[in-house]
Amino acid sequence: MNPIAVLLMGPTACGKSRLALELADCLPLEIVSVDSAQVYRDMDIGTAKPDAATQARVPHHLLDLIDPDATYSAARFRSDALAAIEAIHARGRLPLLVGGTMLYFRALREGLSNLPQADAVVRAAIDDEAATLGWPALHAQLAVVDPTTARRLKATDRQRIQRALEVYRLTGAPLSALQGARDPSGVLRFVAIALMPSDRDDLHRRIAARFDAMLGAGLIDEVRSLRRRYRLEASMSSMRCVGYRQVWDTLEGTAPAVTLRERAIAATRQLAKRQLTWLRSTAAHVVTVPSDGLRAHVERLVEKHAAR
Repeated sequence: MNPIAVLLMGPTACGKSRLALELADCLPLEIVSVDSAQVYRDMDIGTAKPDAATQARVPHHLLDLIDPDATYSAARFRSDALAAIEAIHARGRLPLLVGGTMLYFRALREGLSNLPQADAVVRAAIDDEAATLGWPALHAQLAVVDPTTARRLKATDRQRIQRALEVYRLTGAPLSALQGARDPSGVLRFVAIALMPSDRDDLHRRIAARFDAMLGAGLIDEVRSLRRRYRLEASMSSMRCVGYRQVWDTLEGTAPAVTLRERAIAATRQLAKRQLTWLRSTAAHVVTVPSDGLRAHVERLVEKHAAR
């Protein structure tokens, strides 16, 4: 019988982390983070990263993997997550994957398109062209070789235009033609659980309260420190994370400080809306939150699948 891994998915601020810790009180589990922001070192407050005491209480994996000026991909996540799952199973424990980065969950469950790895030389050449011609001109180049991908990208979407041109230059084939050929793992059985809020207004209150707590804990000073320690740019994935992006704009003077809270909360609500849309389309056991007996319900689901 193939071993199981439990996926605990849900929108930001819905209580996933709290539930995971409650489950750890009654199940022999270790937590694997499925969060594209928690992989960055020194980004603790704005990512709601578990503190040292929490990590000492329950083992956590895939935290603090790279510096904020580095890049991390869905492909690397899948490789790292599968390795963590294998090690957890070897210790006779249950892997509980918790987070809200839906692309990572999909990569883990369905596999990834057979695309080439990033090539630093090709990327540097594309960046040099963009510095001379501008990204709209490179978007026009993409429209010639891969019109399908170009149509869905804005002319200012630097990261995705770069990747699409990189794939074409490395393979001679358009990205749109290569996407879809996936390599799913048949070794694991995934028990997918989607936490769905029963009250959207309550979720919005949670989002606001959590961001207020981040501000109170020193989020602005955290971003200031990151800007001193690392060679960061606004276009980097780390600084595009919700919360960090809005603080960055405030520190740069491109957005007024008085609107920081409003902008960050609005962006977080939009993130939660996208996450909920994705969750509705995925095959998962839907668990409504908040509700009484939530931990016991999820525990029964896990035990039921483990017994099969």
